[in-house]
Amino acid sequence: MKLKIYKQIFEKFPGLHVGVVIAKHIDNTTKNEEILELLKQQQKMIKQNFQKETLSENPKIDAWRKAYSIFGAKPKKYKCSVENLYRMILDDIDLKHINKLVDIYNYISIKHLVPVGGDDLDKVEGNITLTFAKGDEVFNRLNSEESAFPHQGEVIYKDDKEVLCRRWNWRESDKSKMTEHTKNVSLVVEGLPPLTKDEIQKIIAELASLVKKYCAGEVKTVVLDEKSSETEF
Repeated sequence: MKLKIYKQIFEKFPGLHVGVVIAKHIDNTTKNEEILELLKQQQKMIKQNFQKETLSENPKIDAWRKAYSIFGAKPKKYKCSVENLYRMILDDIDLKHINKLVDIYNYISIKHLVPVGGDDLDKVEGNITLTFAKGDEVFNRLNSEESAFPHQGEVIYKDDKEVLCRRWNWRESDKSKMTEHTKNVSLVVEGLPPLTKDEIQKIIAELASLVKKYCAGEVKTVVLDEKSSETEF
């Protein structure tokens, strides 16, 4: 099983780096109050230092808005995952406990202002590919029985059967969501300029350390770019 990034993605989005954390034989059960406290403190910091009215001017957010526009998603309507989280927080909607893995990657996402997501590898069929949609791939929305299709040219993650995430990091599928029963997972940290490869490496090292600390298991990291665009799980 591999995670592969279609070469045309790098051509269309130069400077892209995708940090990957692969964790196996983990324990994702129970709630951890230390993680929730990290989330709580980070949300407090965001409320003190950010405003909804100027959020789109942040260089890290602006980079994703421009990327969404390039593949045809209107950024005022469709927002990257981390902008969605920030807007929830600034609307005084606290991030709720989901499970340890999701709590950890939400913390890393809002701390570093980067999109973070992932898939339960035991639910994935074949390889995971970051590519452009043909438009006939099936997508089953998170926590819903509703099926849909991506637009042609839309950036998607997919396995050999269906879409795992639409509009790059806008909406994850129900198929590969992480639960308390998840044992093997691939997490991705997505970086567009001005974020550098060194910064991505530091972020995934921190993410891997937290996963190891709170979920145990075997953890490894890799950064994918145009020179090294795939990794095996």
